[in-house]
Amino acid sequence: MAYTKEQIQDMIRQEAKKALASGEVSAVVGWTSTRFADKTKPFFAETEAECDLLVWNEYCVNGTAKYALDDRYPEKKLAVIARGCDSRAINRLIQDKQVKRENLYIIGVPCDGKDNPICKECQHKNPLTFDVLVGEEVEEQINADRFAEVLAFEKLTPDERYDYWAKQYDKCIHCYACRNACPACNCIECYADQYRTGWQGKAADREQNQVYGLTRVFHVGDRCIECGECERVCPMDLPIMRQTRKMLKDINDLFGDYECGMPNDSKPVLGEYKLEDPDEFM
Repeated sequence: MAYTKEQIQDMIRQEAKKALASGEVSAVVGWTSTRFADKTKPFFAETEAECDLLVWNEYCVNGTAKYALDDRYPEKKLAVIARGCDSRAINRLIQDKQVKRENLYIIGVPCDGKDNPICKECQHKNPLTFDVLVGEEVEEQINADRFAEVLAFEKLTPDERYDYWAKQYDKCIHCYACRNACPACNCIECYADQYRTGWQGKAADREQNQVYGLTRVFHVGDRCIECGECERVCPMDLPIMRQTRKMLKDINDLFGDYECGMPNDSKPVLGEYKLEDPDEFM
């Protein structure tokens, strides 16, 4: 049977209450309503009564997985309400050894899309990793146009591409919202925060913004779960995912079909090598 959003919301609340009642879970990470009807915000339910404040609707857009980093050495498990993208983020954090699977209790929820443009491109609407599943799985679909935007952009001349990105990074205000929201940006201390000569300038100008943007895209390129949180939270509307998808397209061209955050122990392709790898560039 097809459940309504209200029914799924009730089931989420009940599973959250069960998790807290077990005594093994300290809090449940999900979403709650705000004073704006079309907005929700991340929420930590720490009591069974607070579980009634959890919501499930088309405005639950924030990623939940990265909040597991708020306490890297928890005394109890943290319960996380996870859609497909959130479960990929959790897998990424586990594979990066930033969190331990045994410290998480995952309440999986199939997602039929939220009020977020990137949801239209999602290939994994069902959670890939979970302890309990709420509702019924939805039909998955392969996104045949996954790299369509990149292919169109590659037809531009090098000068046109440079001019485009130069104008984009002129808008950047160096707020690091993209980094803070991204589950693949999980270093305890970011290089951009280190006051070391020659690493990263603090000025919000084109040169330093480009250095930061390109460094970040190479850092997360083979670890991106394509959740689009970086682009969603950017206050200056930079098309950050266009850069990252270019990296993903090149990785797919070089190494075959590749998606990050899948439930296996495979390492990011840019983080390993083989002795027989070609080295014509040397």
